[in-house]
This record gives sequence, C-alpha cells and structure tokens, in this order.
Amino acid sequence: MLTRPGYLLLLGALSVSSCVRLGPDFQAPGEAWSKQWNSAALEQASERAAQPDLRQWWQVFADPILDRLIAAADAHNSSLKIAGLRVLEARAQLGVAESGRYPQLQQVGVDSLYVDRRQSGGSNPQDLHFWQHSAAFDVGWELDFWGRFSRAIESSDASYFAAQANYEDALVLLRAQVADTYFSLRTTEARLRVARENAVQQKRNFEITEKLFNSGQSAELDLQQAKTQYLGTLSSIPAFEDQLLRTRNALAVLVGQPPGGAALLAEQTGLIPLTDRAVLQDVPANLLLRRPDVRAAELNVAAQSALVGVAETDLYPSLTLLGSIVWSSDTLGATPRSFDLIGGPSLRWNIFDYGRIRNNVRVQDARLQQLIEAYRDKVRQAAREADDAASGLSKALERERILREAEGAARRSLVLANTQYREGYSDFQRVLDAQRALLELQDNYLVSRSNAVSNLIALYKSLGGGWQSTSPQVDEPTREQMQQRTNWGDLLTAPPAQPLYPLPSQDSRHD
Repeated sequence: MLTRPGYLLLLGALSVSSCVRLGPDFQAPGEAWSKQWNSAALEQASERAAQPDLRQWWQVFADPILDRLIAAADAHNSSLKIAGLRVLEARAQLGVAESGRYPQLQQVGVDSLYVDRRQSGGSNPQDLHFWQHSAAFDVGWELDFWGRFSRAIESSDASYFAAQANYEDALVLLRAQVADTYFSLRTTEARLRVARENAVQQKRNFEITEKLFNSGQSAELDLQQAKTQYLGTLSSIPAFEDQLLRTRNALAVLVGQPPGGAALLAEQTGLIPLTDRAVLQDVPANLLLRRPDVRAAELNVAAQSALVGVAETDLYPSLTLLGSIVWSSDTLGATPRSFDLIGGPSLRWNIFDYGRIRNNVRVQDARLQQLIEAYRDKVRQAAREADDAASGLSKALERERILREAEGAARRSLVLANTQYREGYSDFQRVLDAQRALLELQDNYLVSRSNAVSNLIALYKSLGGGWQSTSPQVDEPTREQMQQRTNWGDLLTAPPAQPLYPLPSQDSRHD
C-alpha cells in the first residue's frame, strides 16, 4: 500500500498531468480570402434559394430514374462501403488511443513449476522433488505528465472525424459520377439515334442516285459521293454502340451491379434536361469550406498537430507508478508461503539520444507544415473547380442556344437543297453539303447540352453538394458478417448523430 508521501506524490503527478500538454494547440490553417470568396462566373451561374436542398441537388433534374440510380449506388457501391469501413477502423483506433488514460500494464501471471533438485557431496546430500506455485498481479501506469496520451487521443479523435469527412467526400464524388454517367449514357443514346436517322436518309439518297446513274440521268460522281457520305455515317454507328455499352457497364459498376447484366433502365428518347443555374442555400465561401475533402484536410492538420506534442513528450522524463501483488508457495512442508505487496514510482529519462528525439519532433513538425500547405492548396483547388464549372456552365449554355438555332437553319437548308435538286436548279453536291452540315450540327448540339449538364453537376460537386446520407455507413449484411468473424461489441451500431461540421477544436469523444 502507498504511504502518505506516496499519495501526495500521486496526487501531485495527476494534477500536473491534467495541466501540461506539450506541443502546439490546433489553429485553423485557413487564409483570409477563403472566408469571403466569390466569383463573377459563380454569381452568374447560381442563385440562392431554399429548394432544392444542396444535399440532394440532383432533384433539380426531376428524373425518377436518376433518383433510383443514386439510391442504388448509396446502397451497393463498393468504394463507398470501403470508405464507411474506414470510419469504423478509425473509431476502433480512437478506442485504442483512449485506453492510454488507464494503466498501460495490467497483467496477471500464474506459474506452476516442478523442481527436481539433486545435491551431492558436502555434509548434507539430498534429493528434492517438489512443485512451486506462484500468482502475481502487476500494474504499471505511466502518468500523462506531458500530455503524451491526451495528445494521442486528440490526434485519433481528429482522424476519426477526418474518416467521416472522407466518407462524405466519397458520397459527393459517387453521386456526381452516377449523374454524369447517366446523362452521358442518355447523350450517347441520342447521338446514336441521330446517326441512325441520318444514315437512313442518306441511304435513300444513295439509292436514288444509284437508280439515276443506272438510267443514265446522273453522273457517277454523284453516285460515289452519296455512297461515301452514307458509308461514313454508317461507320460511326458501331463506335456509338460500343460507347453506349461501355457507359452502361460503367453505370452498372457504380450502382453495384455486374457489367453486362440486366438493363438498368429503358432507353430515354427525350433530350436531357437543362438547368441554367445552380441553386445554393448559402454563400459560396461557406459552401467551399464545408466541402468534405476540405474538412478532411483541415482535420488531418489537427491530427498531425497533436502528434507534434506526442513526439515532444519523449524529451522529458516519464513517471510510472508500479505495483505488484505476489503470492507464492511450494509443496515442501518446511518452507513458508509468502504474500507480497510491492509498489512505488519509477522515473525514466532518456538523456543521451544523440538527437533522435529532437529530430523526430522536427519530422512531425515538417509533416504538419506539409499538411497545412496541402489544406491551403485544397481550398484553392476547390475554388478553381467551382469557378471553372460555373464558367463552363455559362459558356456551354451559350453555345447550346447558338447550336439550337443553327440546327433549325440546317434543317431548312436541307429541305431547300433537296427541292432545288429535284427541280434541277442545283447539283447534288449542295444536298450532300446540307446533309453533312445537319448531321454535324445535330451531334454538336447534343454534345453541348451534355457539356452544360456536366458542368452543372461539377458545380454542385465543387461546392460539396450531396455529402449527407441517411443510410448507415456499414450495411446490415456486412455488419452481420463482421460480427460473426470478430467480437465488435457495440462499435457496429450506428453512432449518435454528429454535428454537420465537426470543428477540430470541438471536444467530441466517441467510444
């Protein structure tokens, strides 16, 4: 048992341990510009309103098929499941770190040894055969004098929140990718229809010129030109069909289905919807800083900042309270049994490390500065993505309006060229030129609509839209499989609701 001075020493050590924490306290690495950031392109391409919710931005397209695909991806996408399991891993790592608050050594030992001793010579030779039994309970508790364990907990806590932010970032990327792939699929279907329709028309013209050539009413040049144009358009169809198959396979994998399986959706005959601006619920600067990958980068800084303090604790002595309870006996009748209580402090200080500890602190500090720069670059890149997407949306919509008008003119030109050719007022070359121009403009128009939608999706993604989900991070079948394999206790149950934006400075702990 500890004496009165021992109790005083313990209380003093605990009081110091609760006050001293080496290393830098976390400071947000943001720059002043990011708190007021906006851009002219973003102002033009967005508006603020309550609906639709940025967390479900795909509802602006009012497409139930897209809603169903995103729900399927949330439930079955493997990359998202891996991100959820990494949250679970980080939660378990936090539990490992929090165990440092308690005695690090709590060991029970039981020994039973058989002794066969043969003594010869001297005045008392004898043979001894006996069993020796002992049981001991050892405790070693390194006091958190300099914040080694509290800083480690702080680091693991930030890493846990970073894993959650990375999961939300996976949601953002997945939902944007599903929407982009879906509309790319519909665009390819539309381009394939246009190519087939034009091939049918060009085949009819080729057959007409072939009859005219065979009857001597047309030159062979008209026949060969008509054939060339028809076969050129026909050759684009296999490429579109291949692209369609590949896009369907990509969409299938995103929603957790095998490629080449049952059709995910029926072919859509209408044009993909266009929205001329994004609907935002907050100023762009706030949305930018709430992006999950930006939050994850900030939390990585917080985690590394605490590790600098962990490294600095090695520069100072460690105080450990040691204690043992030992009972021993043997089968010899003449020897006594013993019961011992042993305890006391142990001081350890590595004073000659030849620069190893100090350089390790420098290593951790250099890593901290790297993460600070990585965070600042992440914010700049996020702003660039938003600005590029906003500008791309505006310019793609402008191009779409021009091409829509040009397509109408091309249709009218083809009608006039066919009429004049039949009436003998122009040669067949003008018909071919009009057909070629119409096909090119129709295809470009479809691509321009696709680019506009793609830029709108990129704009929502760049502002972190779609990061919240009501689905569990680890689905029920996976939980059951893991629980059968390992005792997870209550870690596999859904954690309590978390703040939407857990700041690294918040003192939130999770078991």
